[in-house]
Amino acid sequence: MRKPENVTPLLRHFHEGELISVLTTQPLDRALDYKAPEGGCFLGAFVEVPLGPRKVLGVVWGEGEGGYDLAKVRSVIRVLDAVPMRADMREFLTRAAAYTLTPMPAMLRLATRSPGLGDPPSMRKIYRRGSGEPDRMTDARRRVIETLADYGDLAFTLGELADMAGVSTSVIKGLVSQGVVAEEQSPRDTAYPRLEPGVSPYHLTDEQQSAADALTKNVSDRTYGTTLLKGVTGSGKTEVYLEAVGASLAAGRQALVLLPEIALTAEFLTRVEARFGARPAEWHSGVTMTERRRAWKMIAEGGAQLVVGARSALFLPFQDLGLIVVDEEHDTSYKQEDGVLYNARDMAVLRASLTGAQVVLASATPSLESWANAESGKYNRVTLTSRFGEAVMPKMSAIDMRLEQLPSNRWVSDTLARAVTERIENKEQSLLFLNRRGYAPVTICRACGHQIGCDNCDARLVEHRFLKRLVCHQCGETKPIPSTCPSCDAEDRLAPVGPGVERMAEEVAELFPDARVAVLSSDLFGSTRALKAEIEGIAEGAADIIIGTQIVAKGHNFPLLTLVGVIDADLGLQGSDLRAAERTFQLMRQVAGRAGRADKPGQALLQTYQPEHPVIKAILSGDEEEFWSAEAAERKAVGVPPYGRMAGIVLSSPDVGEVFDFGKALASRDEPLRKIGAQVFGPAAAPIARVRGRHRVRLLVKADKSAPLQAALATWVAQLKQPTNLRLSIDIDPQSFY
Repeated sequence: MRKPENVTPLLRHFHEGELISVLTTQPLDRALDYKAPEGGCFLGAFVEVPLGPRKVLGVVWGEGEGGYDLAKVRSVIRVLDAVPMRADMREFLTRAAAYTLTPMPAMLRLATRSPGLGDPPSMRKIYRRGSGEPDRMTDARRRVIETLADYGDLAFTLGELADMAGVSTSVIKGLVSQGVVAEEQSPRDTAYPRLEPGVSPYHLTDEQQSAADALTKNVSDRTYGTTLLKGVTGSGKTEVYLEAVGASLAAGRQALVLLPEIALTAEFLTRVEARFGARPAEWHSGVTMTERRRAWKMIAEGGAQLVVGARSALFLPFQDLGLIVVDEEHDTSYKQEDGVLYNARDMAVLRASLTGAQVVLASATPSLESWANAESGKYNRVTLTSRFGEAVMPKMSAIDMRLEQLPSNRWVSDTLARAVTERIENKEQSLLFLNRRGYAPVTICRACGHQIGCDNCDARLVEHRFLKRLVCHQCGETKPIPSTCPSCDAEDRLAPVGPGVERMAEEVAELFPDARVAVLSSDLFGSTRALKAEIEGIAEGAADIIIGTQIVAKGHNFPLLTLVGVIDADLGLQGSDLRAAERTFQLMRQVAGRAGRADKPGQALLQTYQPEHPVIKAILSGDEEEFWSAEAAERKAVGVPPYGRMAGIVLSSPDVGEVFDFGKALASRDEPLRKIGAQVFGPAAAPIARVRGRHRVRLLVKADKSAPLQAALATWVAQLKQPTNLRLSIDIDPQSFY
């Protein structure tokens, strides 16, 4: 596609009838030429343009190309009431597209995810909690009141509040008439309350203060730089980087904090409000459409100083971005695995480099990429070695499962059970960690050996007993749990194999019948609100035993939790993923770090059949630098990331023959890759060879770190015309290989 012009100054004005280039959000291979509308338009303006019989959204990207009959060129329909896209944002989208090999229209769609972007300013009715009380309480009325309470000062439209509370609009109108819900006229988009930089309500330790001083100095310099903030779990990294946020606000610049999990947002927002006196703007899937529109508009106009959001917040139209914090920077959820394939951690560094901003990558267990960049001096490094206050790191040890005499249907060892019993007697909490959702990962027929799989994918269906369904974790297909084998029709011979968290809950109820048990798994909660309420209850002591998947490893603070038991520490060591050791190490250290975060010492017990495994030994030793150094040496020896480059190519088609034939043809024409010294591996069936009825084939390209990989890949795949039903996606720096 023709690269859109991006060198014209932001304030360049195009006069009426002047030829302009407009990049649209439609899947086209180039920008399109239009005539500027009556009154003209600025470079970067958001516009509505005709495309065939439709009206589509676009951005003025530069001068038109011309070279044809200008009388046939159509005019821009209208300029939208939105701040024009800044030059640094256009440059960011252009460079991100080039790095990820993403078509520009798809990249632009990430930057225009604002509902009602073109709507003019107007008034609307909004609803908040009023001062009255209902004359009588019903379940529907209670849900409305609880929804308003959960979201504090946030306002809802009538439809949004009805949807969030699961009630009809008449219920809300009835509460309005009684003053329980306040109905107000409000401008559609208003600035967020001012945040005051102020000072931390906490007394920082000398180590924390030194770290905060280093970060705030970098922010005050108003230049680009990236710092790895590495601190043990519970060391107070959040308070340290909030000092950097305060420095950015004091300098009159905007700040962005990325979080890996929406469930973490509520607790974090409370801390932000305590620190700066008001709530920031939010950007994630749990925010209402009304608030998303307001956030997008105010960020562009400078009416939002701080944004807390998910990875997509990187594509918001910041007016003057001075700081990006990537909390838990190692987390795999920062990698977008469908649509536009990008890593938010890496894109944060790119965006900051274009705006003269600082990046803080915070983690107790950093990614090897960030660790290597800090080791080489490319990134600064600030380290916190001690937990905040009286808390100390938990004592870690392994339970050798080869020495435990467990029956085949039990997974909690006697050693771990005794430790849990001791915590219950002391009125402390225990966490049993198993990174498997559902009841059992496999359902097998004991008559014929058939394993029940998904009809659309090459994946086994996972039993979710709470839902009374079998679920495919690839495509989401569900079906009732059958009573007869779908292969041999044998009755009552189907058996669950292996444990999930639901099965652990069943076992725990038998072992500890008087204990209060809570299960934390993302698929067990219908809303973020419900998950937030459960987490708050646990933190206040509402459970004796917590059973959870990896969601519990992400930043939660349970003051009464003193024991962490990892049911299957060997689970992540299986398979051929080059990051298996790194991810197991990170996950185990993170989940163990949930224990002993207050004044009582913590303990972490890892059930393993491989206590002599190097990763298990590294986890127990606590010598993280030794682990990273050893892992780095292994990666460097074979030239894989972060010491080499990789790209994954996934081909998919309903026709298995077609997809393999195309993969073989592509692999045979590898001259563009050989010219840069790259190697092609495959084609081979993907580990999950069929998803949603499409057969999947993978190729892997490996190159030196300095090789111009993107240009070679673009030339390589352009040699062949893709069949109509075949899809090809290129994943630069792949994080998963399924």
